[in-house]
Amino acid sequence: MDKKRLLRVLDANFNRSKEALRVIEDIFRFVSENDTLRKKARHLRHSLDKITKNKLFLEAVSSRNSVYDLGKKTDVLELNRETSRDILYANLQRAKESVRVLEEFFKIISPHRVKLLKKIRYDIYSLEKNVYTFKEG
Repeated sequence: MDKKRLLRVLDANFNRSKEALRVIEDIFRFVSENDTLRKKARHLRHSLDKITKNKLFLEAVSSRNSVYDLGKKTDVLELNRETSRDILYANLQRAKESVRVLEEFFKIISPHRVKLLKKIRYDIYSLEKNVYTFKEG
């Protein structure tokens, strides 16, 4: 795989994971008004910033090709949300999956960052476990 394509994978998954964590954070902030879980989601989102604040991230952004992205159209499954709990569930899955992709690809390009990504992923698992106490507002 050429470097530009690999960087596009990183860029897409950085965006996906940070967006998902922002949605999760806002649900805890505005819907459930659970400041403890909001802070956990915010901390996870900011933990990803430790990885994105470097030259590699700038290269990833410059390799972005959102005009021709094969996955940019809205999928029917994305429209299948009835409650904020459905949105929360979908975004927890999205965050876990995208961080896992980052973890796998960083094994190739920057192995010293894999440990942090793995920690973030396991922290998302813990956050997800706490969600079982989530009460819809």
